[in-house]
Amino acid sequence: MGFTRIFSIILSVLMLVVGGIAGYVVSLSTVTNQGGYTVTITQTVMAGTTLAQLSGSIEIDGSSTVYPITEAAAEDFMKLHPAVKVSVGISGTGGGFKRFVIGETDINDASRPILKSEAELATNNGIGWIEVPIGIDGLAVVVNPENDFVDCLTISELREIWKPDSTIKYWSDLRPEWPKKEIRLYGPGPDSGTFDFFTERVVGKAKSSRTDYVASEDDNVLVAGVEGEKYSLGYFGYAYYINHKERLKIVKIKDDAVPGSQCIGPIDETITTFEYPLARPLFIYVNKMKFTNKPELREFVYYYLENGAKFVRIAGYTPLPDNYYKLAAAALRSGITTGLYELTLIKGKDLGPH
Repeated sequence: MGFTRIFSIILSVLMLVVGGIAGYVVSLSTVTNQGGYTVTITQTVMAGTTLAQLSGSIEIDGSSTVYPITEAAAEDFMKLHPAVKVSVGISGTGGGFKRFVIGETDINDASRPILKSEAELATNNGIGWIEVPIGIDGLAVVVNPENDFVDCLTISELREIWKPDSTIKYWSDLRPEWPKKEIRLYGPGPDSGTFDFFTERVVGKAKSSRTDYVASEDDNVLVAGVEGEKYSLGYFGYAYYINHKERLKIVKIKDDAVPGSQCIGPIDETITTFEYPLARPLFIYVNKMKFTNKPELREFVYYYLENGAKFVRIAGYTPLPDNYYKLAAAALRSGITTGLYELTLIKGKDLGPH
């Protein structure tokens, strides 16, 4: 979907609001840079609103990577609406989708797009969904802080370590000048979206990985494992490195398939541009029928998205552009539930079906 479709969404928002959606005023302003348009959203809650009287429960599961963002949103929302209970679980993106596609949960946190097989199961079960991009992660590859010889690894080297038939056992198997010490590996389990993304990006096929490593859906377990083993290597969402960086050492990554590429670390600038080779978008998936029928869920999603940049930064990830959050929130409030991914303006990236 190109700019024409994005602009049509903006116009639809305007027409729907002007057509009688009380309480929200939307103004359109023109910008000269890039020859496009931007939308400034101003919102006022009308007299008689009952948002303060919200009650009920919201069930969320899924990605451990997205968990810190959603947990921050849930904590803030429950302070505003103490009669609403928001429960946030961590069973991995795939584990969460197993529950989501049969209607057990209201929201699934996801560190990858929904798979075709998951989408088919959801459709067969009468479950519709709203895909909401929420931020960007620069997946972190880490070693123990006492490791004084690994500063950068190439994608090819990571592949040699993690592929199913890998013969890499010692660090010296990777580079002869490195010590003959066994690499102790830590990574997400097969229900994790991080596992899916890493194996597809690095090994070349999703879920294709060696199995002789310590696997966990809880990234805190992986942090503790890498911290406790001098010759360890692990990977997980960047927020878990940021929150424990005194216990870990980040490894820069070089995409050696790209001529002239350099060793690049995950920082906001390289993650936003996807220059960092292991950058990826993060999502929440919302049950569409429940979104329509549960006011507490609907208001939570609005609140989450409208304050998304703040929650993403609290968690330690990189927000999407500010205009995205404004446009996406306005689209949802006006009844538009598709095409939010295109509003991120992430171009030229094959990130899966949307």
